[in-house]
Amino acid sequence: MNETSLTATMPAADAVTPASEMKVPGPASQPSRTLFRVLAAISFCHLLNDMVQSLLPSIYPILKSSFHLDFAHLGLLTLTYQAVASMLQPMVGQFTDKRPMPYALATGMTFTLFGLLLLAVAPTFLWLIFASCLVGVGSAVFHPESSRIARMASGGKHGFAQSFFQVGGNSGSAIGPLLAAFIVLPLGQKGMAWFALPAIVGIMVLYRVGRWYKARQAESAGRKPTERHEHAHLSRGRVVGAIAVLVALIFSKYFYLASLSSYYTFYLIQRFNVSVQTSQIMLFIFLAAVAAGTLIGGSAGDRYGRKLVIWISILGVLPFTLILPYASLWWTGVLSVVIGFVIASAFSAILVYAQELLPGRVGMISGLFFGVAFGMGGIGAAVLGKLADVTGIITVYHLCAYLPAIGLLTGLLPDIEGPKRKLQRA
Repeated sequence: MNETSLTATMPAADAVTPASEMKVPGPASQPSRTLFRVLAAISFCHLLNDMVQSLLPSIYPILKSSFHLDFAHLGLLTLTYQAVASMLQPMVGQFTDKRPMPYALATGMTFTLFGLLLLAVAPTFLWLIFASCLVGVGSAVFHPESSRIARMASGGKHGFAQSFFQVGGNSGSAIGPLLAAFIVLPLGQKGMAWFALPAIVGIMVLYRVGRWYKARQAESAGRKPTERHEHAHLSRGRVVGAIAVLVALIFSKYFYLASLSSYYTFYLIQRFNVSVQTSQIMLFIFLAAVAAGTLIGGSAGDRYGRKLVIWISILGVLPFTLILPYASLWWTGVLSVVIGFVIASAFSAILVYAQELLPGRVGMISGLFFGVAFGMGGIGAAVLGKLADVTGIITVYHLCAYLPAIGLLTGLLPDIEGPKRKLQRA
């Protein structure tokens, strides 16, 4: 199965609509609307998936007091969840590149559901670790396969499709802490059980998406890929080098984001003496900015080129990260919004750029980069948690401020879109 073959179902002025798309009379845009509904369903499930998963760091203040944990323990929880997801995602993607599994998405969400329920009743720290593993398995299955379906439903607008899919996850990550502040904090650890309901809804929707995937797979059997790639002249060494640069950029982005997503509430409480609920609301505002930046980044990459977006989103955030540790509470909120918006625009551009470097291996590439993102976030949370125990949480933000300087490596990326962009502007 090749995802690019499905773009043939999109209407075009110079192509004949396949008979398989003419089952129901209607306007020429009917196939586009059908594909958009699939893309919207995947994005919605990404929202549910990441909303549920974001509850883990959101309830850290509860777990810290209930189980008498320190920052290193909290970092280990994040590391466990994200390391499991990081290691499994490339393997899941590579396996499903060769052997598609239409109903794998619903199965992955089921693992997340069991992990969530266990988090609500876990009696010891070891059970919390096991619950984190189950949530990590759910992520490992969900992300590479749903990214593949997003590309299948893109109609050729790969950056927009990935960002639209990704913004669902970012929105869920933003909503999670807000719901934790108003549901889990008043009810305690057992309040997590209420979030089994959105997980069940996600399983039902993903089962229907799996049916669509299976039907598309049957329709596309025997078709040949039609995508053309301007970078076919690149040597294997240059492709490998470009992938290495992209991994380094992902490290910069997610190691820095780990300092905010995992420890921003503690930073605000310690530095400005705000309440836990206020800190959760400010975390929600930051994560909402991340969601907005993700959506803009994909469309901007389609229009202006992915390399330019990568330049701006990684290196461009450096002045703001350097100022953040010295800002007042109000300016901290403002700067966190700017940082979240700008730095989040990178991921969709990086992912699609990598997919175009290695066409035909969407699952493996998606799994690799989602895996690296999870891994860097997990390692970052563990390392920064230990550093916070030793030097203090405020010192962490002073040191992490320099991470976006790694964005200078973007200059080493080959310009694989140059000819296409010139043709579009002509």
